[in-house]
Amino acid sequence: MKFLRNILDNTEKKFEKGSKLEKYYPLFEAIDTFLYSPKSVTERDSHVRDAMDLKRMMLTVVIALFPAVLMALYNTGYQANLVISKIPNFQMTHWQQFFVNWLGLGFNPNSLLGNMVHGLAYFLPVYLVTVIVGGFWEVLFAVVRGHEINEGFFVTSLLFPLILPPNIPYWEVAVGISFGVVIGKEVFGGVGMNILNPALVARAFLFFAYPAEISGDKVWVAVDGISKATPLANFASSASAVTTGWWNSFIGLIPGSMGETSTLAILIGAAILIITGVGSWRIMLSVVIGMVAMSLTFNAIGSSTNPMFQVTPIWHFVLGGFAFGTVFMATDPVSAAMTIKGKYVYGLLIGILVVLVRVVNPAFPEGMMLAILFGNMFAPIIDKVVINANIKRRQLRNVG
Repeated sequence: MKFLRNILDNTEKKFEKGSKLEKYYPLFEAIDTFLYSPKSVTERDSHVRDAMDLKRMMLTVVIALFPAVLMALYNTGYQANLVISKIPNFQMTHWQQFFVNWLGLGFNPNSLLGNMVHGLAYFLPVYLVTVIVGGFWEVLFAVVRGHEINEGFFVTSLLFPLILPPNIPYWEVAVGISFGVVIGKEVFGGVGMNILNPALVARAFLFFAYPAEISGDKVWVAVDGISKATPLANFASSASAVTTGWWNSFIGLIPGSMGETSTLAILIGAAILIITGVGSWRIMLSVVIGMVAMSLTFNAIGSSTNPMFQVTPIWHFVLGGFAFGTVFMATDPVSAAMTIKGKYVYGLLIGILVVLVRVVNPAFPEGMMLAILFGNMFAPIIDKVVINANIKRRQLRNVG
């Protein structure tokens, strides 16, 4: 490793102030600090030292996402193989011919390796497009502004593919992540300044700009021309139309966005975030409480025309993007509420809103994305109210 360190030290001179490559220093620094700790560290006693810096925090989130990624690969391939195995004389694409002839893997939904490899063929290109296009915008803004390239994009680049359907066109992935990074983050000043979650902004843009490719029935299974609705969409049409059991929904063996289907994998990630202190358990708990309270209210009211009124909290918990959004999106430290009391209010707001959107508007059964974005916009106001209340309380205490 000393050899690599020497190469970086010698190369750094070409990027120092006054050199020809000066404006590209943020790009060099990103590579250097990714491989080694930064040279500039605090040395005086007035600074508070913590082993959990930004790089380690981002790495922890990536590790917490790993179970969801593995399940995304398996379930994407499983759903495709399950459909293909039932189609006689299935016409294979060039990739699928390579899958069968060269890798020696058939379309057997009971094959762990076959499902994983087939799912990887759909997840990996989406991830690479996200990293390349989103990384381009990150580097461009860092170079123009003369700022360092922040590690936060590594999390965004992994979150975004996980909340997309497997059959999404790659050009839409590029357009979506461009909108999310530029409009959702960079226009606010970059990392730490954005009020909205960039990955959710990207998905919201795709949802409203290209609804057929982001929410239509045919996007949930990675087989061209095959129509298959998600269990949440089935609930919206009729409770009796739901054929998927709760356990399969909890494990993640259902159609849906690639990384959102497995509540079990997401809960493993939640445990990692809570134990390490990276994710706020207060927000997660409050979102669940808000969802339970609102769904029980609708269950008590009932409806003869809207089957979504009958969906119980235990089903809301495993369907759609509720679990994924609760654990990985609502807890975003930049766009979420900062104060302790504010986190409870912020989480309750999201939990209540997601059920309101799902139930009251059956044409749009998935409400987690909009609920979190709405919560993001109100997070600064919530914190402001909490802080002002604390100031007034202290003033009254001092006067007394």
